[in-house]
This record gives sequence, structure tokens and C-alpha cells, in this order.
Amino acid sequence: MHVTILRGFGLSFLQATADGLVSNALLAAACLVVINNMKYYLPRKEKYLYVLVISIALGGMWILFTRVTLWAIYRNDVGYMLFLSKSSNIRFIFSFLVIAAITMMSLLWYTQQSQEEDNQRKLDMERLAREAELNKLRQQLQPHFLFNSLNSISALTGSQPEKARHMIQQLSDFLRGTLKKEEQQYTSFEEELQYLQLYLDIEKVRFGYRLQTRINYEEETLQMQLPSMLLQPLVENAIKFGLYDTIGETVILVDAKKVNGMLEVQVQNPFDEVTATPVKGTGFGLSSIRRRLFLLFGRSDLLQTKQEAKQFISIIRIPQQTA
Repeated sequence: MHVTILRGFGLSFLQATADGLVSNALLAAACLVVINNMKYYLPRKEKYLYVLVISIALGGMWILFTRVTLWAIYRNDVGYMLFLSKSSNIRFIFSFLVIAAITMMSLLWYTQQSQEEDNQRKLDMERLAREAELNKLRQQLQPHFLFNSLNSISALTGSQPEKARHMIQQLSDFLRGTLKKEEQQYTSFEEELQYLQLYLDIEKVRFGYRLQTRINYEEETLQMQLPSMLLQPLVENAIKFGLYDTIGETVILVDAKKVNGMLEVQVQNPFDEVTATPVKGTGFGLSSIRRRLFLLFGRSDLLQTKQEAKQFISIIRIPQQTA
């Protein structure tokens, strides 16, 4: 294009070609300077003033180097040098527009890249903070259960040593499973049930005949996913409010089914408003589960509780990840 335009002004093919090569090579170099500069310095304020200044400065330098280079080639050609001098203004305007356009494009590109990097850093920081909070919540679930189990083992050591040894083995298996599950974010409902059964076996040693459980589930729920170690604090909360204020036998019901593509688990325990401590807002197990579900799924409606006919029912719904 450059050569064709210059040929229209009467320049020879050789002159037009040399002019085009020198002019565009130097203009490309000026544009590369802009692009490379934007990698290391991205103006945050007065962006448009920066574009104006750098475009004028590089445009002026381009004119200077172009004239010097072409003068070195055609200094003895008076006609060409006169044409070069007369065309300096239009050349400067052209270079200014090209460099300004490249500067704006580079500015927009690297600004977008910088914003994406900032957003990614924020997301990483939020993810790390969320994971740290999740780990803290999971770590807080076990100590009081461990202390209660150790107290029960201590009480059994003198009167029923064989039962105490069996409970120690169960507790060991439970804690080993806990450590393993801490490395997993999600687990299958089938694995969670096995972990829950181990927990219940330990609790049944503590409470004896008073603790009875019934677990019902649909076959298709076994392979559905849920956050690891989610059911144990839910059932622990049911045991706490179902047994601590009674002296007779208590039945804890666990029912799982698939509802609208989600895993729905209901845990039900007896509850007497007259003798029991109010549940709303007091159970750490429920508040920790609600917080975990919010951190994982961004929803606050996945844990619901209700009271029906002296029964307290906790319902959790776990969205399933689609492939």
C-alpha cells in the first residue's frame, strides 16, 4: 500500500520500495516499543494523557529516524528529498494515528490481563480462606466426641475391660477414617454411611440400649456425592438433643432419598420442648453444617429444621455435580 501510494506521486519503484521498507520497519519498531513497555509499565492514572504523550514522542522520533535513514540513502536526489520534506506533516499524522491506536489496544489488552490476574488472585485468596474455614469447622467437630469416648473407655476399663478394648479399636478405626476423609472434599453416600455406622457403634457402647437407630435409604442414593463427614455431626446433634434429657430408649431415624436430582437426608430424633434445651441457634453441629454447605455451594437453604409431634427433624439437601 505504501509503495502504491508513493508511486502515484511519481516516485520510481526503487525509491517507493526503499521508502516503504524503511518507514514501515521503523514504525513497526516504534509499535513494538509501545507493546513491550506496556508489559512492564501499565499507567493506572491519566491513561489518555499517557497515550497522547507517547504517541507524539514516538511519532516525532519516527519522523526523525526515517528522514535520517532515507537521507543517508538518497541525499544526492534533490527531487526525492524535497518530496520527503513536504510529506513530513502527513507522515507524522499517519504515524501518530498508528502509534496511538497500537498504544490504546495495548493499554486495553494489558489492563484486561491485569484485571484477570487480580480477579484470579482474589479468587485464590477466597478459595484458600474458604478451605481454611472448612478445615477449621471439620477439626472442631471431633474433640468433644473424643473426650466423651475416652471417658466412657475409662469407665469401662475396670468393670468391662473386654468392652473397653473393643471400644478403643472402634475409636481407632473412626479416627483413622477421619484423617483419611480430611483429604477428601466429597465422598459417596455409601462411604459416609460406613463412617456413620462406625460412629454409631461407639455411641451405642456409651449409651447402651438407650440408643437405637434406623437407617433407610434408596438404592440410587448410595453413589450420590456429599461433603465428607457431614452426616456424623448431624446425627451427633440428634443424639445430643434426643438422649441427654431422657432416661428411656430413644430412636434416631436417618432417611435418604433422591429428590429433584439432589441427595436429601433427614435425621429425626425425639424432642420435648419442656425438658430440652432450645435447639434453634444453639447447636454447634447444625450451625457448622449450615456454614459448610454455604461455603461449598453458596446457598443458605440446604439445611432446614422443623418440629412435628415431639420430633425434631433436620433435613439437608446436597446438589449433585454434573459432568
